[in-house]
Amino acid sequence: MLEHFCECYFDLSGPILCPVLGSITPLFIPNSSIRPIRLIGLCVSLITFLYPPVPRIQFDPSTAKSQFVESLRWLPYENIHLYMGIDGLSLFFVILTTFLIPICISVGWSGMRSFGKEYITAFLIREFLMIAVSCMLDPLLFYVLSESVPIPMLKIKAAYQFFLYTLLGSVFMLLAILLILLQTGTTNLQILLTAEFSERRQILLWIAFFASFAVKVPMVPVHIWLPEAHVEAPTAGSVILAGILLKLGTYGFLRFSIPMFPEATLCFTPFIYTLSAIAIIYTSLTTLRQIDLKKIIAYSSVAHMNLVTIGMFSRAAAVRSPIL
Repeated sequence: MLEHFCECYFDLSGPILCPVLGSITPLFIPNSSIRPIRLIGLCVSLITFLYPPVPRIQFDPSTAKSQFVESLRWLPYENIHLYMGIDGLSLFFVILTTFLIPICISVGWSGMRSFGKEYITAFLIREFLMIAVSCMLDPLLFYVLSESVPIPMLKIKAAYQFFLYTLLGSVFMLLAILLILLQTGTTNLQILLTAEFSERRQILLWIAFFASFAVKVPMVPVHIWLPEAHVEAPTAGSVILAGILLKLGTYGFLRFSIPMFPEATLCFTPFIYTLSAIAIIYTSLTTLRQIDLKKIIAYSSVAHMNLVTIGMFSRAAAVRSPIL
């Protein structure tokens, strides 16, 4: 009976569409009625939070394959579909996202006076984008969604600065995805993981993906946008930025770069070690000079995420080359 309930209650469309529908509702409520707007935002985020524990009942941890896979054709081409699914990595990202959003809405409860409607709508749209990014098994749609995630959180200056930093790297990643599509005829990650790329092609594609993910980690020297974003974002926005958004870069490495381009990953591992070590030392020393709490969090987050990057590539190199 419980299994039948889970099948009826859960699919990936639920936690993705719930925040979208919730973000539309406040638009029909006047800004003067701030209490109903806040309650709607909190209730929608709590309902979304109730979805992820359900698949854990049916989730099979003994397999590395994606589960609860869904496919939807979204472009008029044969092999370009919307592929969604979860594995052990993305499941915890979804749970983390849905856990933090109600907390952030509660934290900003007293501050939602002048722009309560916009505040709730931005948070719910961001929740939809972050859940969709975690479940996406299509590099093309992952690219589109991951580039959209920070926009609802940042003010004009920080958003403009982030756009400038990500523009060049994102263009290279988009070109790399199109090159993969031309070679393999699909953007389905499950098929791409079995595709074979020459070592030279792997290096080229790895560099293109790295250009985008390095900004999101962020790695030195493309980390300057983060302190500005932390300062301009509200407290709840800083929680989301440090708690989830900074993980998108490392998630991208784990999801795409390392499994799709193993030879290139092994080749560039010393480069990652060097760049990450420089970032840890530099940003740690910079943190000691700061007096603004949000800037302290920003620079220490850079050091933290680069330490994560070292560990991640150490594991990948050890698996690929046991002598390490």
